Amino acid sequence: MAAIRERLLILGAGVMQGPAINIAKTLGLETVVVDADPQAPCVSLADRFEQVDLKDKAGVVALGQELKAAGGLAGIMTAGTDFSATVAWAAEKLGLPGIPYEASLNASDKERMRQCFKAAGVPSPEFVVLTGDKDLNVPLPYPVVVKPVDNMGARGCRRVDTPEALPAAVSDALSFSRSGRVIVEAYMEGPEFSVDAIVYKGELIMCGLGDRHIFFPPYFIEMGHTMPTNVDAGTVAALLETFIQGIRALGLADPTAVGAAKGDIKLTPRGPMIGEIAARLSGGYMSGWTYPYSSGVEPTRGAILVALGTPPEGLEPTRFWTSAERAFISIPGKVRSIQGIERAKAQVKDLFLRIEPGAQVQFPENNVTKCGNVISAAPSREQAVDAAEQAARSVLIRLEAPNDATEKFLSRSDYPPDAFTLPAKLRALLSRFPEPEASDDLQAGVVEVAILSFPELTGSGLKDYMGRTVEESLEAVRLVTGHALPYREVPCGEASDARNAGTLGRRFWTALIRGGYQGAAYIVDRFVQKRED
Repeated sequence: MAAIRERLLILGAGVMQGPAINIAKTLGLETVVVDADPQAPCVSLADRFEQVDLKDKAGVVALGQELKAAGGLAGIMTAGTDFSATVAWAAEKLGLPGIPYEASLNASDKERMRQCFKAAGVPSPEFVVLTGDKDLNVPLPYPVVVKPVDNMGARGCRRVDTPEALPAAVSDALSFSRSGRVIVEAYMEGPEFSVDAIVYKGELIMCGLGDRHIFFPPYFIEMGHTMPTNVDAGTVAALLETFIQGIRALGLADPTAVGAAKGDIKLTPRGPMIGEIAARLSGGYMSGWTYPYSSGVEPTRGAILVALGTPPEGLEPTRFWTSAERAFISIPGKVRSIQGIERAKAQVKDLFLRIEPGAQVQFPENNVTKCGNVISAAPSREQAVDAAEQAARSVLIRLEAPNDATEKFLSRSDYPPDAFTLPAKLRALLSRFPEPEASDDLQAGVVEVAILSFPELTGSGLKDYMGRTVEESLEAVRLVTGHALPYREVPCGEASDARNAGTLGRRFWTALIRGGYQGAAYIVDRFVQKRED
């Protein structure tokens, strides 16, 4: 009879858990993977899959007991999920290596976390906790940050600049909180960094430090990260020392503890301050992708080894490259088509697509509503960043027309920001820009669509939030719509005998400014539809 392999129980079968499943198998382990979703992306990678909700601590323990009775269970772990407390609970009940359950709660509940930091003198913001959105008393200076105490991915998280905006933000955060609590914190100004560490019986092994790229206030949307950071060595040391203080304050460095810790740290005018620490490996493609691409360090391998009670290895850098992850996003609507995938793939190591034709998309208000991500790796930071950003711009998402969500977005001027931020002079020119009237004698079906020339804008050098110039955005419109969009100097009908042509003016340029290439392409599609009706 063949010997039974050691088993590892992994919580989560999503993309972020894929590296853990694959690495465990290369270590000769039998992988037993649980997830509430039997259609999760990495179910097929597992040696055995069981449908168990990750919140169901009793269900996870019951499965672990079954595995122990039928050949044994060597360890339990997760990466990039909200459920490190489930892992810790099950490890204690099953007698497996892990983080103390109380420490895992400290790292899962933001109220407990802040209390631990305050008691230990770890630099972190002042805070209050709320359980409702009425009669709000927040004795903190504005701006503040509002978020649920028990969620990840920036769900329900936003900056609030005035007391008047607080109730709506608290109500939104409450909708994402499993416990019905919201934390309000003093806002920390400054750049943000992420770090992963492996914890082994009181020893803390740092895996590296990366820059996070956060955009679109009042929300905190991570449009990518770059590994490693490019700040100086002294700053790196200060950031990591603060992270270590935070790990110890939460009890994650207990002499018996084994596992992982992930931190988000801000470099404020007052010095490093802790954003959050979780008792798990990071998601966001860091632990499984950009760490190994940039340095050869495999935090996932280290986390698996310590989950088995084995000292970690493979956490020393073997190369000094840069890896850059970047996201691509969409304005609201319904996806008609996606172009440029192969071109993007040719420029990077990985491309992860979260959408498909027919999907409803929205402008992100958290980190789980982006359309996809690309990951590059190169010997220099400039090469890696350029490759990732070029690849992200290569993916072109065409939206269906007509669509109420797209129409509403293009007519608004609040969040999110316009794709292009116009100076006052260009804004004034746009307000006076002509809009050609549709000619009654145009034949049904438009052979050629033209646009009124706007050289002040096309030659401005402005770039949208993805880094596209106006001319690059126009080329994207031409590509996705199939229309050449030649420039015309005067409105249609005044100096043209093109009876089967149409010209777009102010509405086209306004949509380009508001929604980038997607907004302008939508206007072209609507114009063509109306001519064909």
